[in-house]
Amino acid sequence: MLHFEKKGIRILGIAESYRGREQSLVCGIVMRRDRIIDGCTFSHATVGGMDATDAVLAIWNRLARDDIQAIMLGGTVISWFNVINIMQLHQQTGLPVISVTYEDSPGLEDDISHHFPGDEERLAAYLSLGKRKTCQLSTGETVYLRAEGISLADAVHACNIFTAQGKIPEPVRVARIIARGLLPEDPDRAD
Repeated sequence: MLHFEKKGIRILGIAESYRGREQSLVCGIVMRRDRIIDGCTFSHATVGGMDATDAVLAIWNRLARDDIQAIMLGGTVISWFNVINIMQLHQQTGLPVISVTYEDSPGLEDDISHHFPGDEERLAAYLSLGKRKTCQLSTGETVYLRAEGISLADAVHACNIFTAQGKIPEPVRVARIIARGLLPEDPDRAD
């Protein structure tokens, strides 16, 4: 449960980046309510795989912190249709999970069926997420949320606390910037 009255709320923001690689870089940022970064670590997810949930759990385990009060994801489908199971994340961490996306869409069922014909496991994983809820932030921007272990109203409140401007909450925005910045432009170049 998030304690909104506390100044020390910490959110684990998760985002990823890939550029034609077999593995994406998944970044986890711990951010305090005052938007100070209080931790950072990484894992990898297979592009087109089914290990995104494990990648997020690896970040959680690597951080080994008991002061994080929620996980905020930059989407539940990353690394080219690699589905994050938010119910499993909530159950294994005991934390509320909020997934934030920014574009309206009819869903990914047709795309999954097209790119992964016959992959019933992937399609079922996606469908188990349920529909996204359209929400307006205090910035006036519209976002699309999925939440597990937290009410939709509290998920919106958490997004409002951590969104300085626009529609991308800072923990997710910073995690995405770092993940993108650490990948070399040339996928064949090793750093």
